[in-house]
Amino acid sequence: MKLTSLPKSVRTIGVIVMLSATIGITTACSNEADKKVESTQTATPPTQTATPPTQAAAPSAPGTVVDIAAGDPSFSTLVTAVKAAGLAETLSGKGPFTVFAPTNEAFAALPKGTLENLLKPENRDALKKVLTYHVVAGDLMAKDLRSGKVATVEGSSVTIQVNNKSVSVNGAKVAKADIDAKNGVIHVIDRVLLPSNQ
Repeated sequence: MKLTSLPKSVRTIGVIVMLSATIGITTACSNEADKKVESTQTATPPTQTATPPTQAAAPSAPGTVVDIAAGDPSFSTLVTAVKAAGLAETLSGKGPFTVFAPTNEAFAALPKGTLENLLKPENRDALKKVLTYHVVAGDLMAKDLRSGKVATVEGSSVTIQVNNKSVSVNGAKVAKADIDAKNGVIHVIDRVLLPSNQ
């Protein structure tokens, strides 16, 4: 039987039923596609291992007076002299030591030939006396220094003059004070100290 021979109302119902079925299939397909996309998008990302926070390295403790002098280019002449005198091991010991450390410029200001002569192997004892004349037993920070005489490791004394915030040793100015070391303290001076018998 042809569709056109059916009553108009029946034909209309049939068309509606066919359209509904078509829409239902299309909607079902669309829903399936949406579910697949949704399941792809909501997939759990791979877990990441939390990286523990890095801790800042603890500041390293200061080295010995020899270590500190060796690490500062302005003390290269002093370090050379300390090694030539065989005092590196002693000044790297427990201490504590207070070292009045002359700079390279201070050594350069010595009378011509003085340093060269002191560095000769045959003058090692004289060089040792000069260097130990720059060392005081104990850990004397600038605030601990008082005007007067202080015995050195060499055996004789140096004269310290404290005037307001200015400090001098046998007239040599302390240019920089309180360089802390694990076995003492360094005070930078602008002149080489020579024992009276030198």
